[in-house]
Amino acid sequence: MSAVQQKPKFDEGRLMSVLIAPIVSEKATMVAEQSNAVTFRVMQDATKPEIKAAVELMFKVAVKGVSVLNTKGKSKRFGKSMGKRASVRKAYVRLMPGEELNLTGEAA
Repeated sequence: MSAVQQKPKFDEGRLMSVLIAPIVSEKATMVAEQSNAVTFRVMQDATKPEIKAAVELMFKVAVKGVSVLNTKGKSKRFGKSMGKRASVRKAYVRLMPGEELNLTGEAA
């Protein structure tokens, strides 16, 4: 094997569906200001390399690292019956210094 590391190949169609939605909350905004990170809701079976490749492909930015967090769905009561909220997988995507990702839709 060669010493040069090959980038793994991902299916572009899958990469387009890995990111579900950006998370816009107080905590996500605070993290974005402190560590130049953007928070996304991602598919349950998405891996860190897939998330990194998806963000780089869709937004044309350099990614420094990806942290992933799984949140279990809570049991909630809906009238007489019990229900369950969906489980969520969040990805905190840290961008390289100088990179910026504008998700608000406002022109800079």
